[in-house]
Amino acid sequence: MFNTSNMRNTRQGTSTLEEGDNVTMQQLMEIIHALQQTVAVSKADQNRILVEVQAEQIASQNRFQVDLDASRTNNKELRKANKELRKELQRMGEHAAGEQTPTFPVRARTMPFSQAIMNAIIPTNFMTPKINFTGIEDPDPHITTFHTQMMISGGTNAMHFKLLMETFSDTTLDWFISLPDGHITSFDQFSTLFRE
Repeated sequence: MFNTSNMRNTRQGTSTLEEGDNVTMQQLMEIIHALQQTVAVSKADQNRILVEVQAEQIASQNRFQVDLDASRTNNKELRKANKELRKELQRMGEHAAGEQTPTFPVRARTMPFSQAIMNAIIPTNFMTPKINFTGIEDPDPHITTFHTQMMISGGTNAMHFKLLMETFSDTTLDWFISLPDGHITSFDQFSTLFRE
C-alpha cells in the first residue's frame, strides 16, 4: 500500500527534480519504490473490480437461467391444461351433437315491398344515409334529408325503398312491418304512407 511517507518522498523527489538540485541515488530509489507501490495498488483495485464485475455477470446469468427454466415449466403446464381443455370441449361438442335440438316453427314475416323492389341489390360499397327516424320526429324533414343524401350518393330508384326503410326504428319500424305483404310498389306511394 502506498503510505504517506512514500508520498512525501515522492513529492520531495519530484520537487527536487523540478528545482534542478542533485538527487541522491537513495532518494531516486525511494521514488521508484513509491511509484511501484502505487502501480501495484492500482492493479489490485482493477483486479478487484474485474472480479466483482465477473461475479455479477455470473449471478445475472444464473438468475436468467432460473427464470428461463421457470418459464419453460410454466409453458409446459399451460400446454397440458390447454390440451385437456380442448379434449373436454370436444367431448361436450360430441355430447351436444347427440342430443336432439328442439325445433321452433319459423314465423312468416310480411314484407310490404313488392318482389321487384326486394330483388334490387345494394352494392356493398354504397354510402348508406346516416339518419334515423323513430316516429316522434317530423317526417317531411326526414324525407328531404334522405333524398339529399341519396342524390349525393347516387342510388337507383329501387335502392331508395330499402335504404329509407333502413332509417326506421322504434314505432316507425313497427308501423312499416304492419303494412300488408307486397303493398308498396312505388316510392311516391311509400313516402305518402310514411308522411301519413
